[in-house]
Amino acid sequence: MTPTQTSLGSILVVDDQSANRRVVSTLLTREGYHVLSAGTGEEALILCEQAQPDLILLDVMMPGMDGFEVMNALKERGMGVPVVFVTAAHDRDLLLRAFDAGVVDYVTKPFLPEELIARVNAHVGLKLTRDRLERVARERQELVNLVAHDLKNPLSSVLFASDILRNEAVRPERIPRYLDMIYESANDAIGYIRHYLETQAGASREKCEGSDCADLCDTLEWLANRYEYQLDAQGITLTVTSPPVGTKVAIDDRVLRQVAENLVSNAMKYAPNGELLLSGRPGAPGFWQLVAADRGPGIPAHQQRELFKPFSRLGTAEDDGVSSGLGLSLAKQIISNAGGQLWYEDRDGGGSVFVIELPAAVSAPTPVPA
Repeated sequence: MTPTQTSLGSILVVDDQSANRRVVSTLLTREGYHVLSAGTGEEALILCEQAQPDLILLDVMMPGMDGFEVMNALKERGMGVPVVFVTAAHDRDLLLRAFDAGVVDYVTKPFLPEELIARVNAHVGLKLTRDRLERVARERQELVNLVAHDLKNPLSSVLFASDILRNEAVRPERIPRYLDMIYESANDAIGYIRHYLETQAGASREKCEGSDCADLCDTLEWLANRYEYQLDAQGITLTVTSPPVGTKVAIDDRVLRQVAENLVSNAMKYAPNGELLLSGRPGAPGFWQLVAADRGPGIPAHQQRELFKPFSRLGTAEDDGVSSGLGLSLAKQIISNAGGQLWYEDRDGGGSVFVIELPAAVSAPTPVPA
C-alpha cells in the first residue's frame, strides 16, 4: 500500500509485538493515516530511509535494538523524523532520558485510543506545518538567488558604461552607444523585476508562446550589440556565426538572453585577451544549439565536475565582488526546465566551449545534424 493524496500523513509503527502493531495500525488507518509497521529496530531504520514517514511511534523495550538505540541511529543518519515513545514503563528517570534522547512525546501502555489519536494528530500537524514553512523558505531563497543573478548582468553593463562616460578620454562617437547601453540595461533590469511579479515569483519563466519564443539570430545579434564594447575593453575579439533566419527555440526570449549573458560575462572574466565565438547551429534532431567558445585557459578536469553545482566558481579569476557562484547552476536548471541541456566541452586548441541545446520552436526550420 502506498500513501494517497487524501492521506493525513505517513506514520511508522515500531513494536516487537505483532498484536500491538495490528491494533495501532488499524486505529490510525481508520483515521486516514498511511501506516507502515516494523517489528525490529533494524527494520524500522530501513523503512525510514525508504518511506520517510511524518511520525514514528516507537516501542521502547524491544529485543535487539531498543528504542534508545533506534533514536541514536536516526540522529547519526540525520533523519529529523519526530518520534513518540510508546512504553509500559512509568519510571520518571526513563521518561526524562527519553526526552534527552530527542523524543517529542510519549504514550504509556495501555493507552486510550482517543489519547493516542490526539497526540498523533498534534505531532503530525506540527511536522507538516514545519515542512511547509521550510518549503516556503527554500522557494523564497531560490527566488532571491534568481533575481540577484538576473539583475547582475544588466547592472554591470550600466556600471561599465557609466565609468566610461566619466572618463574624459572617451571617444565622442561612442557616447551615444554608451548612453543607449545604460538606458537599455536599466530597462532590462526593470523588465526582469516586472516579469517575476507578473509570473508569480518566476513560475513557468522558461515557457514561451508564439512570438515570445527566442529567435537565435536575434539573440546572437542582441548579445553582440550589448557586449561589443565590454568585450573590446577586455581585449576579446568577438565572432558571431548565425543560423538560418527565422530559427526559433522553445524558450522565452528574455530567459535565453539571461542565460547566454552569463556565458558571455564568464568569458570576459576568465578568458580576457583572446577571442569569443558565439554561434547558432543544429544540434540533435529537433534541437538547435547556442554555443559560446573562448580561448581562455579552459577548465581543469577536476573542476569540471563542480561547474554546475551551486556556489562553485570557475577558474582562479579574482572575485568581482558580486559573484555568487550561482550562475551556471541556475542556467543549467533554467535550460533543463525548458526541455534542453547545458554542458561544457574542452575547445580544440585550448579554451572552453559551453553549449545550450534547446528544442526547436514550432515555426523554426528543421535542424539538420552537423
